[in-house]
Amino acid sequence: MMLLGHLLLLFGSFSFALGAFVGINIGTDLSTLPSPEQVVAILRSHRITHVRLFDADNHLLSALSDTEIEVMVSVTNEEVLRIGQSPSAAAFWINKNVAAFVPATNITAIAVGSEVLSTIPNAAPVLVPAMKNLHKALVAASLNYPVKVSTPMSMDIIPKPFPPSTATFNSSWNSTVSEILNFLRTTNSFFMLNAYPYYGYVQTNGIFPIEYALFQPLTPVKQIVDPNTLFHYDSMFDAMVDATYNSISAYNNLVIPIVVTETGWPGAGGANERDATVENAETFNNNLIKRVLNNSGPPSQPTVPINTYIYELFNEDNKPDPPSEKSYGVYFSNGSSVYTFSMDTLGDNMAKNASGGFCVARKGANKSSLQDGLNWACGPGQANCSAVQPGQPCYMPDTVENHASYAYNDYYQRMRSVGGTCDFSGTAVTTMVDPSYGSCIFTGSTNSSIGGMVTPSLGPEGPPGNISPGQVPDIWYLFLGAVVLLLV
Repeated sequence: MMLLGHLLLLFGSFSFALGAFVGINIGTDLSTLPSPEQVVAILRSHRITHVRLFDADNHLLSALSDTEIEVMVSVTNEEVLRIGQSPSAAAFWINKNVAAFVPATNITAIAVGSEVLSTIPNAAPVLVPAMKNLHKALVAASLNYPVKVSTPMSMDIIPKPFPPSTATFNSSWNSTVSEILNFLRTTNSFFMLNAYPYYGYVQTNGIFPIEYALFQPLTPVKQIVDPNTLFHYDSMFDAMVDATYNSISAYNNLVIPIVVTETGWPGAGGANERDATVENAETFNNNLIKRVLNNSGPPSQPTVPINTYIYELFNEDNKPDPPSEKSYGVYFSNGSSVYTFSMDTLGDNMAKNASGGFCVARKGANKSSLQDGLNWACGPGQANCSAVQPGQPCYMPDTVENHASYAYNDYYQRMRSVGGTCDFSGTAVTTMVDPSYGSCIFTGSTNSSIGGMVTPSLGPEGPPGNISPGQVPDIWYLFLGAVVLLLV
């Protein structure tokens, strides 16, 4: 049994190194919200593998079935009180919003409330009971291993995040934070952190350079160094995560992996929000993706990747002021990008090296050139473009890039055997990743049913300790087999 314990510890540690992911938050406070099926089509078309919902919308959970997308559902702040006071209410919530959908919908985590300690401190006494009640309900449903429970915390509960080495949680929350950390440790869950360098930069009134907030290179005179550890911080994002690790460590030297459940940069703002611009949002999010997908942690925990969810999928125009609160979206409701933006960096790298498979539009290609390529493919190229016509399965998202991808691929599959190429004046690339999504099946796909898209073999994995069954590496089947032999 001691051997088994060591092996399970090793397995848990190894799971952190399988690869970082970048997911996205899906808010619904907008006037023209696409249907659940359209939302999923947008996710699939952009190869988004992880999403966080701010509630447990049953229609969207149904639409996400059979997609393999990892889903974090949320208990709203309004629900925390009832669930914290009633185990039966927690059991009902789990049965209705989790057990009813798994395994078809790949639910891997439950976020209990959102920044409860910062926004509704009076509910703090029931927060941990709510987490425990939900976990007990998961145990009763035999879902406590694949589905983890945690609660998103704001950076507001760390009064002095810099230098990171001396950061601690607000002492007024000592008892509650201690209970939360003990719960996360005993259930092998992770710490959920909402970390916004935008607010960190604005609130410090120019103490830190904006390059530091945007993941941009710092000149020697602007280097940010922790005077106690001499760790160099290339980004405020890393420093925020490290401040949280050090705050956690203050409780019995605990090391609990952190997942950043929210971060982002607004693309617009009011008159006094001059740094909320499309250019800064584009820079922040694209650099964030590169940072997270380099698969490393912050200076204090360099081997623990910083799995992260970008806030957010769409602009939520119904949110109250300030204007920046309405402007975090990275896609319009028709699926087109607000700015040049790619969630699938790994997929793009695969495409550059692929010699066959599928032909799709190159991310960031000039729209006019894409339109020319689309017109040629559907005209002289004789591609069958009926699927991208209004009302047809590949029409949404209604973007030139999406339509061009379908047309380019149809032409390529028909003509490559007689010399047809995937170039289209440099606006196309080949990929081994099946770009099919929802009921939109690309020519050449082996998938004949809805939602049969092949997951990229190099794609990001789930939150630490939350490997989906289809993501367990072959080596672990051999490893677990060896464990059985040793125990017998």
